[in-house]
Amino acid sequence: MKAPRKRRGSTKRRWALLAAIGSCAALVALQLPATAATLVDPTTTPVTGNATWFDALGSPYGGCGLPQANLDSPHFVALNVFNTPGDYTMYDRPQPEGDPKIGTWDNGHNCGRFVQVSVGDYCTGTNDGSANSEFCRDGSWVSDEYNDAALTMIIADSCADPNGWCRDDPYHIDLAKASINQFEKDGAAVGDLLDHWNNRQVTWQYIEAPNYTGDINIGWLQSAQVWWPAIAVSHLANGIHGVEYLQDGTWTEAEMNGDMGQSFIIGGTSNGASTFQIRVRDVNDQLINDGRVYDFDLPDSCSGGCSGAYTQTTYTTSDGDPSSPSASASVSASASVSASASASASPSASSSSSSTAGCTATYATSNSWDGGFQGEVTVQAGSSAIAGWTTTWTLASGQTISQVWNGTLSTSGSTVTVTNTAWNGALPASGTTTFGFVGSGSASTPTVTCTAS
Repeated sequence: MKAPRKRRGSTKRRWALLAAIGSCAALVALQLPATAATLVDPTTTPVTGNATWFDALGSPYGGCGLPQANLDSPHFVALNVFNTPGDYTMYDRPQPEGDPKIGTWDNGHNCGRFVQVSVGDYCTGTNDGSANSEFCRDGSWVSDEYNDAALTMIIADSCADPNGWCRDDPYHIDLAKASINQFEKDGAAVGDLLDHWNNRQVTWQYIEAPNYTGDINIGWLQSAQVWWPAIAVSHLANGIHGVEYLQDGTWTEAEMNGDMGQSFIIGGTSNGASTFQIRVRDVNDQLINDGRVYDFDLPDSCSGGCSGAYTQTTYTTSDGDPSSPSASASVSASASVSASASASASPSASSSSSSTAGCTATYATSNSWDGGFQGEVTVQAGSSAIAGWTTTWTLASGQTISQVWNGTLSTSGSTVTVTNTAWNGALPASGTTTFGFVGSGSASTPTVTCTAS
């Protein structure tokens, strides 16, 4: 089941900066590449690219699934979702594993990692990131007194915008604006780099968390509850590639929450339980702390769904068995992790679909139990791309909706309206996205209308 992921489009970005290359290669020509090159791994080899800046993470979450206030560093960056030079299509997220369109964001798998960023050359010409345009037009790259100023930053967000920065430059990164003057050179902050930032290049590389101490943080996301236990994991020594939860004595891989790489949908220790046990894998797919097991409960305040964007939880730990295998995830990111004892054993086959100009909406009841149900609506664009969508249906007698994820809910009497969020409104021709919700009352099969914008 995917999370209520509110984000990127709410933050104004200001673009300014540089051209992409791997540091082990010669500087890329200033023309746009015709095809996407295989990405260099910045774990072992520093890479060079344009560096733009943005004001802040979206609300309540950045692309990794954490509020800005809960990051391990005030200095953060966004990585490119796609590696599609010359192609500015808004593709589905996450991309299929192994797809050549995957950028350095890597479907969220680089969330929570630290990067060492060093300031590079300045462009004396025009370097505005326009689509289908050269970088540093009518000018040249020059070094100045800010070259080699450096700062350690954390990956917290993603860039999928249809422009030159986020599509044509494979090693572009987007920096937190407030961090730019904090870059250090000769042991002191440069102080006025922002005023001289115009179209900089930077060189960057993944590093492990500097001076790491302590243990991970675990928090519940907004609307999390027993039937949708969405968590965020942070304070990581070397990133995160997966979470596993123990249910009925078996370790199971948790589904990532969309491509928010630090957020996962877990399951209780038994079907419908409010107690949880997890273990975490780092960027090398190794269990952290020798397979340490983290035990925690859903707080009483979240029994009807956590109201805050992030509710940090306390936990106890026990020694784990790193050799204990995990089963493949039993549910998709858009399906319920578990159901109550009275729930049907498999998703309901009942569904309905309706279409209007521009898009269609298909409704399905994915789980039901005594007094409640879980529904999903799949929106599909028609023969042309769409910029946004609105779905509407009528609740049956006695039904209410308590929470929605991957959509924005409004109600008027028995009429329900769900519109797209900032990240899933734009769909290519025939592209799809899915939102879900938890409702009370008896499940039904309404007809959902869809209107494109």
